[in-house]
Amino acid sequence: MNIRKELLDELLQECKTPPDLFGEGGILKQLTTALVERALEAELSTHLVYKKHESRPEGQSNSRNGYSQKKCRGTSA
Repeated sequence: MNIRKELLDELLQECKTPPDLFGEGGILKQLTTALVERALEAELSTHLVYKKHESRPEGQSNSRNGYSQKKCRGTSA
């Protein structure tokens, strides 16, 4: 998959300094967080066999039961 140049330009439009890109509130951290959250949501939907805001299928014992913050730790290379 290729990321469109126009999309990158739009995302980077307000980034003027290295911390804007790589800092604690920078675009890289925001994109990483959004990507991980989207992947985890898709994984949960696949595991439960129904999407967010849909009714639980009859006979399904697992369910979505709320939201809590989690931290994902990794190693830096």
